[in-house]
Amino acid sequence: MINIDLILNNPDIIKNKMESRNFDLDLELIKKLSTARKRLITEKESISAEKNILVKKFNEIETDSEKENLKNQSKQLENKINDNKMSLSQIQTELDNYLLTIPNIPDEDVPIGKDETSNIINKEWGSISKSKADHSEIFKQNNLIDFETAAVISRSRFVVLRGEIAKLHRALINFMLTTHTEKYNYHEYNIPYLVNDESLVGTGQLPKFATDLFKIENEKLFLIPTAEVPLTSLHRDKVLSESQLPLRLVAHSPCFRSEAGSYGKDTKGMIRHHQFEKVELVQLVKPSESMKVLEELTLHCESILEMLEIPFRRVSLSTGDLGFSASKTYDLEAWMPGQNKYREVSSCSNFKDFQSRRLNIKYKDTTTKKKDFVHTLNGSGLAIGRTLAALVENNFDNNIIKIPDVLHKFTGFKTIKL
Repeated sequence: MINIDLILNNPDIIKNKMESRNFDLDLELIKKLSTARKRLITEKESISAEKNILVKKFNEIETDSEKENLKNQSKQLENKINDNKMSLSQIQTELDNYLLTIPNIPDEDVPIGKDETSNIINKEWGSISKSKADHSEIFKQNNLIDFETAAVISRSRFVVLRGEIAKLHRALINFMLTTHTEKYNYHEYNIPYLVNDESLVGTGQLPKFATDLFKIENEKLFLIPTAEVPLTSLHRDKVLSESQLPLRLVAHSPCFRSEAGSYGKDTKGMIRHHQFEKVELVQLVKPSESMKVLEELTLHCESILEMLEIPFRRVSLSTGDLGFSASKTYDLEAWMPGQNKYREVSSCSNFKDFQSRRLNIKYKDTTTKKKDFVHTLNGSGLAIGRTLAALVENNFDNNIIKIPDVLHKFTGFKTIKL
């Protein structure tokens, strides 16, 4: 959530920033509701002061008739206070509901553009293969992947992996978790796969992305779209000490998304499923360090691709392609020879104080003793299914899938012979 004072004090600047994100900011509504809220607060303070005067008078007078008169006056004031509270609550709710629909302010160096066509390639690594190996065809021809049975068990866009490919999938998870915990000092968590709506509002999935979520019937619980939600929510309503920062958190989890609006897109292979798995990184840091940490976190994710010898590129997302909660995002895209294109396997984002305001996560400055909102960041380190697909397509030759050296101790085998 954006600080409302920032909007009111810089209306034209913020409106222009929102326009670059294809969002039409209703400044008049914000001003109207903010003015009404201030008026009601002033009115409440005035009535409360008047009531305090009556209480003081009541303690000083002696006659029953005067006391009865003051009691009646006090009761009238109490009714006014209750009416004021109700009106203030309604105004605050309306204001908060609108503020929750406003996306984050893009950082100054984010490319300006209406969509992904304005994204900028920052970096390319590795030599791309001209092989036409398609992971989906390789898996199906060798009975390693089963969409039909998955559809019988569940429905379309679910998958069953078998044998050595299932083991390779598990090896990737263990390799990523081991690297992030042992090399980069992330603290590992095993988190719930069901979260409440407060957690989803806090990280920005609700209310905007309600149709993308799987909700549990008759419960205020949802299947997680990413481990970012429970990991970031671990510190909701907490004040951290400066010495605790930065906090580095990592978790592996399944992710569940309805993929609303994506009918007919990426129906082959491991690219777009209702259930998939990721290793997710989250950091909570001091505001002054968040941009530096974004670069570090992105390098942590890139190192996984480098160690797996998968060619990739880093892309800086434009204002029109940024995720709702992000102030700045780098996408990491792995080369997929079977599709002759790069596909996203990670998004690394700095949310600044957007999520921490919603979740009320603060830290206390050691020197000033003041409390301020932390900055939150996250990145996929990496998406397992897409990384698996890219690995297979880049290492398939003559009916053999070569396993990268760093995975041998996790797989127990060096090749998959088909």
